[in-house]
Amino acid sequence: MVTLTQLLREKFGYSSFRKGQREIIEDILRGYDVLAMLPTGGGKSLCYQLPAYLLTGSVLIISPLVSLMEDQVQQLRQRGEKQVIAFNSFLEAKEKWRALERLHQFRFIYVSPEMLQSERLLAALTHTPISLFVVDEAHCISQWGYDFRPDFLKLGEIRRQLGSPPCLALTATAPPEVMNDIIHILQLSPLRRHIHSVDRPNIAIKVEKANSLSEKVSRLLDYVKLLQGPGIIYFSSRQWAETMAHKLRQGGIERVAYYHGGMDAEQRMLVQQQFLRDQLDIVCCTNAFGMGVNKENIRFVIHFHMPGQMEAYLQEIGRAGRDGKKSVAILLYTNGDEGMVQSLMEAELPDDAQVKQLCERLLNGVDRDDVEQWMDACSFTDVQKRILMYFLEKEGAFSSARLLNKQEAASLYEKVTKHIELRRQWKRKKLQEMETWLFRRSCRREAIVQTFGQTLTEKPDRCCDCCGLKLDAYLRTEEKRPIRILGWRDELQRLFF
Repeated sequence: MVTLTQLLREKFGYSSFRKGQREIIEDILRGYDVLAMLPTGGGKSLCYQLPAYLLTGSVLIISPLVSLMEDQVQQLRQRGEKQVIAFNSFLEAKEKWRALERLHQFRFIYVSPEMLQSERLLAALTHTPISLFVVDEAHCISQWGYDFRPDFLKLGEIRRQLGSPPCLALTATAPPEVMNDIIHILQLSPLRRHIHSVDRPNIAIKVEKANSLSEKVSRLLDYVKLLQGPGIIYFSSRQWAETMAHKLRQGGIERVAYYHGGMDAEQRMLVQQQFLRDQLDIVCCTNAFGMGVNKENIRFVIHFHMPGQMEAYLQEIGRAGRDGKKSVAILLYTNGDEGMVQSLMEAELPDDAQVKQLCERLLNGVDRDDVEQWMDACSFTDVQKRILMYFLEKEGAFSSARLLNKQEAASLYEKVTKHIELRRQWKRKKLQEMETWLFRRSCRREAIVQTFGQTLTEKPDRCCDCCGLKLDAYLRTEEKRPIRILGWRDELQRLFF
């Protein structure tokens, strides 16, 4: 019988497991439900990909982003795996229906939680032997997770409909309250927990205060020219990402592009592929970029604007140094930055007028689809829609086909606004934690792990600015020859056809 180490070498080309991987895989093979928290870049995908070759049946992987699952699928196919399918917007309708007819033939089935709302897909899955139910980025399941997705809340019931196969919940950033939600909603039992330190000792951490916005822009230009790439630069808005990408090009940095959620899917995929293939050195982006980008040699991550909470910051800096080599995370701060972050956070939440308008709409007895279409027409943001639909379902707004009366609509308005206010207070609390961290004078690394209820057991030599960090080790050592970047249509044609 083949050993785990032999299978690791034959299928994945690795000679040894990373910390925690073997123990997680062994518990999966024993049939336990598993909650695993491994640091970003800790090799979470291997924990379900390797068992798939030993289990009988298909492995179902629920993944929150198209880019995340497409990257995983591409890597598996590059290793020679043909029995893999991803149900997302890139899959044509004809191919989708053909795949549903032979779903049991696939070893790996990737799907978004939203796609699982398809009755046809769910029906096909109920007739497919599922050996492992994987929830990737499981922190999305909790309303207190930094990237909450309401459709994740239905995964516990969907798992039950599929016969309650063993479940693996994976995350890199889950404080204790989020872990409790994951366990409760997915109904994990009997459970094995594998909670590893969130610390990435090879990533040095620096916070630098600039006296003005112009000084911050100047410092960013200096860092991009001095630091060894490739690198990612995070901004709070799409406009800033585009503006600074243009400014960097004007400053002589040619291999740079921007990325944000307002771009066409094809354009986003192009930037991601160019970055993965080392055709770009720098990506200026919003937080829409990074999840699922498995690029091992990212040497720096710079935050031009501070994130709204520690969980998001940790996820984003964790995209550096996946190869285990020295990397650096730099956050540039200017007085007033927190005010801009708070304004963006407030804009994510529906205001009282929007909630009142929505509840009055429900007096007409419209169903879930009608409400979503109405919100689209009224220009609610995607985040506002997700939050409102979650709270409406939580309060049973769609549980009855009859019309609401005025008293019921008023009661619903009161409950939903209360939920939103609690979420607003929670967001402010997380921002305050981030602000406190920015202005601390003792070890930043210790404070990060404490946020997740952990203790720092060993401090690296290159730790953080509070511990006396010098950047000499991260400076550019070689010049890369610039290459011509084609238009996105020509480049997609060259990459994929």
